Amino acid sequence: MQIIHTVTELGNALKTQVSVGFVPTMGNLHAGHIHLVNLAKSHVAHIPKSCVVVSIFVNPLQFGANEDLASYPRTLDADCEKLKAAGTDIVFAPTAAEMYVDFDGKQLNQSMIITPPAIADALCGESRPGHFSGVATVVMKLFNIVMPQIAVFGKKDFQQLFIIKEMVKQFNLPIEIIAGETIRETSGLAMSSRNGYLTPEQRNQASQLNNTLQNIVNSVIAGSNDYSLLENQAKITLTSHGWIVDYISIRSSINLQPALSIDKQLVVLGAAKLGSTRLIDNIEFLR
Repeated sequence: MQIIHTVTELGNALKTQVSVGFVPTMGNLHAGHIHLVNLAKSHVAHIPKSCVVVSIFVNPLQFGANEDLASYPRTLDADCEKLKAAGTDIVFAPTAAEMYVDFDGKQLNQSMIITPPAIADALCGESRPGHFSGVATVVMKLFNIVMPQIAVFGKKDFQQLFIIKEMVKQFNLPIEIIAGETIRETSGLAMSSRNGYLTPEQRNQASQLNNTLQNIVNSVIAGSNDYSLLENQAKITLTSHGWIVDYISIRSSINLQPALSIDKQLVVLGAAKLGSTRLIDNIEFLR
C-alpha cells in the first residue's frame, strides 16, 4: 500500500490505472469506513489495472467557527494500518496547503467554491451554514485530483450523499456514485468518528436516537400520516432524556423535500446533541 501526500505523486501513481475506486474520508476510521472500502474494491477488482484510493483529509472548509476542527481526531498511522489490512492500494493524505493552493497557514483563501442546491440550507445545513458548500468544494477538488470512475459514500450522511449525487449529475462528472449502507454497533448506534467523544454513559444512551427514528418508521408503516405530530413527539421524547434536538424530519428519499401523503419512498432523519457531541442518523423505508 502506498501512502501519498502530494497531488503530483498521486497523479504519477495513477497514470497506468484503467479504473479507480475512491473513498473520501476525514480519517479516524471505523468499521463503517472499511465497509465502504470493501464496496469500492468489489466494483473495480474485476477490472485489470484497477485500484482503490482512500483519501484522509480533515477539510477546514466544512467546519464552522465554533465547530470541532482543532479537536477532530487525527489518527493517520492507525488508519493506514486498517486500510492496509483491508487491501487498500493507495492512501492519499494531503495537507491543507496541498489541497488549498493559496493557503497561507491561517486563511484558506478558497474564493472559488461550489454552491450546492437549496436543500443544503435545510436539515444539517440550517444549523451548520456553509457546511455543504465546504463539503461539495473539497469533494470536487478530490474528484479532479483522483479522477475516479466510481466513488463510495455512506448513507449515514444521507443529505451529503444526496448533494454529492446532485453535483455529479449537474456537472456531468463521469463518476458513478455508490451508496454504502450504514454500519451500526450492536446497540443500533450508527458508527461515526464522533462517537469517540461520548462518555461510557452517553454511549449507552446514544442508541436512543436510532430507536426514536425507528418508532417513527413503525408508526408511519402502521398508518400514521400526521408527520408533524410524529416529529414533535420524537423531539419531546429525546429532549426528556437530556438530548438537545437539532431536527427530526420525515422526508421524501427521492428529493429530500418534506414528505407528502403521496410519497412512498421515505427517509426519517435526525440530528441531536448528547452532551457536546452532535450525532446524526436516518432510516430509509417504504410507506
